[in-house]
This record gives sequence, structure tokens and C-alpha cells, in this order.
Amino acid sequence: MNLDSGTIAIIQLAWSRHLGLADNALAETDTGERIYSVQEQADTACFLRLFGAEVFSGPEWAADRARTQSAAQLTRHSGLIQMSMEHGGRVLGAEQLFFADAFPSVIPLDELAVSNEPALAVALERLCPPDDVAEAGLAEKEEVFVLVDDSQDEPRPVAGAGYSITDGILADMSVLTAPGHRLRGLGSYISSVALEDAMAGGLIPQWRARLDNVGAARTAVGSGFIPAGSRTSVALNA
Repeated sequence: MNLDSGTIAIIQLAWSRHLGLADNALAETDTGERIYSVQEQADTACFLRLFGAEVFSGPEWAADRARTQSAAQLTRHSGLIQMSMEHGGRVLGAEQLFFADAFPSVIPLDELAVSNEPALAVALERLCPPDDVAEAGLAEKEEVFVLVDDSQDEPRPVAGAGYSITDGILADMSVLTAPGHRLRGLGSYISSVALEDAMAGGLIPQWRARLDNVGAARTAVGSGFIPAGSRTSVALNA
């Protein structure tokens, strides 16, 4: 399964604008070719790989060093840390990027209901490890969808997904599943519900998962997302 060429063009446009590049910068960059976006006062250094194109953004000294590094080296956050250590480089994240442009097949679950109540997203976060909560940021999303077990007097959240609109085009999604309910496909199910809602609103769903988070990547693919690249970034001293 592949993304439609029109979808790819819109994603490239959104990311070009996000990085402060010309609208057609990524679309007109050949596979393996690297763009350098030099911002002398930047307080971050970032390396993006998207549909084969590469973009490095940061101050001039960082761009000079990046020119001697391979894409593999820059994708690993350790590579960016090593080249920026004397400038106080601190990891912001290394994540894989996924996108979707096909409506999923969502079959309602008889035993579970979907709620848009933000309080249930907060309740779900209380059930999950802090690292998972921080990565998903579910309760902070503009739209949330929480899968609940309402067979008892008090509804119990078991999984949730949500999205916020970025750059006016992309629906930046995340998912969170309570530890006792994982490996049952509930994360993929509720993610498909959120994906369908985003696409119905004319948005392109985007999923960002840590490079080392195999479970999140598996859930993304199970929800109909297709891997398209990665982004790695570090914070720099002012």
C-alpha cells in the first residue's frame, strides 16, 4: 500500500512551510539530496528525512558539521549530540513519521463505547506509565476519542487516540492504551476512529513515534499508516 501522489505533494508542502522553506522545496528535491536551512540564531538543530529527501536545519556551524555526516549518523540522536556537545546539545527526540490517506475499515465494538469526553483522556493517562503519557500527550490534543468499558456504573477508559491540527493541513495523531489492555488491538481500533474523523475533516493524518518504540510503530501500521521518513532534533544553548 502506497500513499497517493497528491497526498505526498501536500505533505511535502506542509513540511516545507513548517521548516521555513519554499513551498516546492521538498517536492523538487531528488532522493538522497540534502537541503541545508541555515538559521544563525536557531536554538535547535534538526534532521528530517521525508520521501527520500533530506533537510538539515540549524546554525551555520552545525550545518558545516552536518555536511560531513551521513544520513544514518544524523538520524540517530547520538550523532547530533556528538556534533553539538560543545554547544550544550540535548536530545529533543528521534521519531519515525507515518502518514495515511485511506479511510480505515472501522467495525464498532459491541462491548466498548467511544467517548469524546476530555476528562476520560485524563483518567486514561493516570492509568499509564509517565513516559507513555508524555510521548502521547493525549489529553492535550484538540480532538480526543476514548474507548471505554461502560458495563459498570463508572465508565473505565481502556485506550484513546486524538489529534491536533498542525500547519493547517496535518492531523498530528497519538494513541495511548492502558497497560492491562494492550496487545488486544484496541490501540489500532481507536486510532482508526480518530483517523477517520481527521480525514472526514479534510486533513492528512500524521503519526510520530519514537524510533525505539516498536509497539507504537506496530500500532501505526495496524491503523493504516505508512512509514515515510524520520525526524531527529536536539536543543542548543542560546
